[in-house]
Amino acid sequence: MPASAILRTVNVLAMGGALVCALMLGACSRPSDEAPQRELVLYSSVDDELLREVVEAYEQESGVKVLLVGDTEATKTTGLVMRLIAEKDSPKADVWWSSEAFGTIQLTREGVLEPYTSLLGEAEFVGEWPPRLRASRGEWYAFAQRARVIAFSPKRVSEEDIPVSLADLTDPKWKGRVGMARPAFGTTRGQMGALLDQWGKTAFVRWGEAMEANNIRLYDGNASVVRAIAEGEIDAGLTDTDDVWSAQRNDWAVELVYEIIDPHAGDGVWASNGAMVIPNTAGVVRGGANPEQARAFMDFLLSARTESRIASSASRNVPVIPVAIELHPDLVIPNAWLPDLERVADAIAPALELWDESRGP
Repeated sequence: MPASAILRTVNVLAMGGALVCALMLGACSRPSDEAPQRELVLYSSVDDELLREVVEAYEQESGVKVLLVGDTEATKTTGLVMRLIAEKDSPKADVWWSSEAFGTIQLTREGVLEPYTSLLGEAEFVGEWPPRLRASRGEWYAFAQRARVIAFSPKRVSEEDIPVSLADLTDPKWKGRVGMARPAFGTTRGQMGALLDQWGKTAFVRWGEAMEANNIRLYDGNASVVRAIAEGEIDAGLTDTDDVWSAQRNDWAVELVYEIIDPHAGDGVWASNGAMVIPNTAGVVRGGANPEQARAFMDFLLSARTESRIASSASRNVPVIPVAIELHPDLVIPNAWLPDLERVADAIAPALELWDESRGP
């Protein structure tokens, strides 16, 4: 381990005290067999494989039983957000852990999440958690990042034709060859909001019209996009890094490219800010039945140990905690662009309306 990483780890141990001992290094004691079983209800839109890996580690270390409530690929995040809002006056969940930020921001605005400051999380940074990765009033934390990318078939797309920006995908040569997940759900809706916020209404509508003219194909989720590339339905598509890693583990012929930074892409109409970063987010549900366990689980999620576990998992999410970053120097998002998450959240609803309008009746 680099010397700087060791120094930060020492600082974390010094500042976190007993909490770090229990959550970062493993529980210092186990509950007795006679003690009543403690439990926690977790609502999460995180992919099942990663979710269960992290939850099982927490259960083993804490002795707490975690009851999981997930969602489908097609309605990822959105369905659970609506459920949490409906349950607001009589909450069933204790913690919300999302694979993106925008549903979490909606929950914050609806009063579903309550402020919580993780002493362990602050200790991990040896200071304040970065403001761009934290709710202004403390209702959520962002961590474990992935990126929106352009996936493509290396068998059917030559090296010189690899699209490196969203503007490239409007070229007529891509007609009928490009797909993405339906923008009403998941990370695609966040990307639509970011593009409207970045480009403005006129340019966003023009891009939607250009993609419609190119017969863009819509799928039920990001995983379906990479499968369509592997099976030859399309040659390129918008998706997330973890879905490409999953495809490659299945030996599918799918590669990715991180969008370039180019203020003049699309003749200045569709400037490219780079690869949009999508962090995980988590927060404590207001009025949950197990507040003590909720806070403990949040601390566990926001530890360098858990971020490193996530980075080492099949998802290969990029850490934000300095110690974990130094342990995974290979996980870097080139041309990373983290937009203002609150502004993007505001832009999602109008972006979806404009997208529908651009596609015509």
